[in-house]
Amino acid sequence: MTDSAAPDTSAVYGRHRGGQWINGAPAAGRGGAAAVTDPATGAVLAGIALASPADVDAAVAAAKAAFPGWSAAAPVERAEAVARLAAELGARAEELALVESEQAGKPIRLCREFDVPGTVDNAAFFAGAARQLEGKAAGEYSADHTSMIRRDPIGVVGSIAPWNYPLQMAGWKILPAVAAGNTVVLKPSELTPFTALMLAEAARAAGVPDGVVNIVTGAGPVAGEHLVAHPDVAMTSFTGSTAVGRRIAELAAAGPKRTHLELGGKAPFVVHDDADLDAAVRGAAAGALINTGQDCTAATRAYVQRPLYEAFVAKAAAAFDAVRLGDPRNEGTDLGPLVSHRQAERVAGFVERARGRGAVIAAGGGAPKTGWDGTDLARGAYYRPTLVTGLPQDDELVRQEVFGPVLVVLPFDTDEEGIRLANDTPYGLAASVWTGGIHRALRATREIQAGCVWVNDHIPIISEMPHGGWKASGHGKDMSAYSLEDYTQVKHVMFDLTGAVAKDWQSTVLSAADEEG
Repeated sequence: MTDSAAPDTSAVYGRHRGGQWINGAPAAGRGGAAAVTDPATGAVLAGIALASPADVDAAVAAAKAAFPGWSAAAPVERAEAVARLAAELGARAEELALVESEQAGKPIRLCREFDVPGTVDNAAFFAGAARQLEGKAAGEYSADHTSMIRRDPIGVVGSIAPWNYPLQMAGWKILPAVAAGNTVVLKPSELTPFTALMLAEAARAAGVPDGVVNIVTGAGPVAGEHLVAHPDVAMTSFTGSTAVGRRIAELAAAGPKRTHLELGGKAPFVVHDDADLDAAVRGAAAGALINTGQDCTAATRAYVQRPLYEAFVAKAAAAFDAVRLGDPRNEGTDLGPLVSHRQAERVAGFVERARGRGAVIAAGGGAPKTGWDGTDLARGAYYRPTLVTGLPQDDELVRQEVFGPVLVVLPFDTDEEGIRLANDTPYGLAASVWTGGIHRALRATREIQAGCVWVNDHIPIISEMPHGGWKASGHGKDMSAYSLEDYTQVKHVMFDLTGAVAKDWQSTVLSAADEEG
């Protein structure tokens, strides 16, 4: 049931309708306006002002001014500030969950149990990691010299976060960068900006200095491109589509400046004939449908070894049909709407084109009219959990990122074929293999080309371990100490130990001068 005593989120929308957070305070964008809508009902939650290039300039200037002081702070000072931010986020957990559910259409249970706690945990992790940067041991790697390695902050980081996990992705961008001593200007999606603005508000309450965390809400071609190309932005971090990632890489190359890109995915879900069938079916339903399939690591291509194929399809179809679509504010709802009607239409287009090419829609397909709890879904951006079979490996539904609640299932015969099909994609973000055999599992984890490979599970992420892609899924890591390192630059410092005026190596260049002397 929905909670009638829940906090009133309208106050959040009122405080942040300006769309910007610059130098420790809310600000109103000067680049036009947009409406943030509830994708479950189509109702407008709030109007929001969009950033102009001048607003981006102001945010970057604030971040640049804050950088010298923040980067010079001792790691323990930064760690304590990020720890206080974790506590502030925890104290605001219910309000964050409600706003996240409303602006993105996410089931409230997912927000309360995954999105918000995950962000709090990520903040707590980076509070500790800020004090533990590691590097090569100092030593005499050259005679009469001691070498040491420094990892220094990079500067102003321009970050762009997507709409599928607005709070989590804002955290993934801001927390490691700030913990490492950088300052940040983050552009959230204009579809789902409010929890990123709430995170910045929490940072100020936690005592993070003004200008360290800045938010500019605006359209990608205006605010986003201006941020990436800004001469005072030293690094760009982006999560989103591969197509936009290529554009960002192109803009950043003109600097050149460092990029951190977490791009698209088309995760394979490989089921061997010795797998626990019921576990694999349940894993496929959860792994494909989490967040209504709007997850870069979602299971999208299930390859099932032929002896289990028919049983898997039958059981998976039943599992998909049993998923409860409805009001995302209801604790019993499993799946909410897609983020927008445009996204729902995109997903429907993929499925209908596949149907026209002879695909079998084993479950779902189409938009539901009524939720499991009797809620009228007609005005929302809903799409039923959809299981598709009967397509070849080269079909667009198998090869392109759909970003919706759609899983296509294909059979395979040999282990070698299963791995070959799993790798037959331009993407390499995540994959899973389901088997009862340790040797099969070890071989698959070695040979599958992806930044993360799960064995007998799909989706779990933890703050201590890295998340990031291979191939067209990008480069750089979110979460873990690897992410913290990504937001630093390495400096080699070498000390002469002799105190001599003439160094032995200099005779290579100055032999004539030595002879004259």
